[in-house]
Amino acid sequence: MTQPVDAPSTDQDRLAALVALWWGAIDSFTRVLEHVADDQWSTPTDLPGWDVRAVAAHTAHLEALLAGRQHEEVDIGEAPHARGMMGRFTEQGVLARRDETPDDLITEIRESTTARHTQLLADPPTDASAPAPGAFGAIGWTTGLLLRNRPLDVWMHEQDVRRALSMPGNLDSAAAIHTADYLMESLPYVVAKRAQAPVGSVVRLEVSGHEPVTVAVGEDGRGRHATPEDGEPTVTLAMDRETFVVLAGGRRTAAADDVRLTGDTDLGRHVVASLGVTP
Repeated sequence: MTQPVDAPSTDQDRLAALVALWWGAIDSFTRVLEHVADDQWSTPTDLPGWDVRAVAAHTAHLEALLAGRQHEEVDIGEAPHARGMMGRFTEQGVLARRDETPDDLITEIRESTTARHTQLLADPPTDASAPAPGAFGAIGWTTGLLLRNRPLDVWMHEQDVRRALSMPGNLDSAAAIHTADYLMESLPYVVAKRAQAPVGSVVRLEVSGHEPVTVAVGEDGRGRHATPEDGEPTVTLAMDRETFVVLAGGRRTAAADDVRLTGDTDLGRHVVASLGVTP
């Protein structure tokens, strides 16, 4: 991950920076929702089973939980897109808000995040390894993981809405850079486990605006960051930031000219098809 010169050096500083990143992402997301027309809320997004309204309701649900509101158990019926325990949990949050208006959802997001932000400023987190609050801690998340994931989740959902409504933008923000950097960390897993690249393969990922990442598959079949001793890349994948986050976020497949492949194009196409690491 790229690091600015003045990168925070302590747990408390790093966590405070993540809180600020999340707060900025929330502000941007709610501003986008304010510009959704009445007839656009039912527009499908890249997320199976979710329209623009469902994306807003999902964000309202998670932010309400973080602000201390209780999760509401509801019957989700037949929902093939709600896979696994977490899928069903998040679908409950969406359906529990089925009778709320778009303005209600925006207000809930604002009120929940304002309450949470005020609490985080008054009592800043200092230990990244401490259990996350509520349902997030129950699934094993730490405070550091939660605070790192929230800017990614909020920014990705803003982009879901923007793509659905043909409103491109906010691709160069701090949250955008954070998200792409974060997702690029999954390359060793993608190459070795998902793409099953052969031992000795060296895969280089170049995303515009980020430091390239090069991964080698060792004799044990595991992916690791490459060293000069691993030799030249077997294949290089080059793309812009938006293409990468769409692929790594599991939103869409790549068009033929979205990714530039140099070297072993068969392996490259296999890695591209395996980039999706978020549900």
